[in-house]
Amino acid sequence: MTGQRIEKGRYKTIKDQHQVNGEIRDQEVRVIGSDGNQLGIMSAREALRLAEESDLDLVKISPTANPPVCKIMDYGKYKFELGKKEKESRKNQKMVEVKEVRLSMTIDVGDLNVKSRQAQKFLEAGNKVMVSIRMRGRQNAHVPMGIEVMNRFFDMMEGKAVMDKKPMNEGRNITMMLSPAKQ
Repeated sequence: MTGQRIEKGRYKTIKDQHQVNGEIRDQEVRVIGSDGNQLGIMSAREALRLAEESDLDLVKISPTANPPVCKIMDYGKYKFELGKKEKESRKNQKMVEVKEVRLSMTIDVGDLNVKSRQAQKFLEAGNKVMVSIRMRGRQNAHVPMGIEVMNRFFDMMEGKAVMDKKPMNEGRNITMMLSPAKQ
């Protein structure tokens, strides 16, 4: 499904974005030739005749201009190039994932080291890390102790992480968000 989402469940395709040949119903249009030179303002019928003489399509590229701008081009080739550019831009985008590391209020130093190494691997891969502690029972009364565990964990990151969101108590959880530090 290429194109932009315009309403629930329906996508605006490349074909919906441009009027082609007989779909252009304007009285006057500004015409650009296939070589990029302006041919001037003329009727849509005359512009379509020029396009058909050169075995190309008349495509409205700027419908909001006054008069609308149409270009004589090979529409099939144009659609192919647009699709190729869109695919290339999607390929170059990097999706940042949020990975989660769970700690406990009573975590020992050795386990904290293991969790910090795991979080460093996530950060080196370019992902964000959400560190969380789920408090149970009486632990809810000792929120500062959980925040202290979070701060100790952040200190173990040795400058490889930046704190996006400080440790905060949210109900029965304490959460903190880390992102990779810029090198």
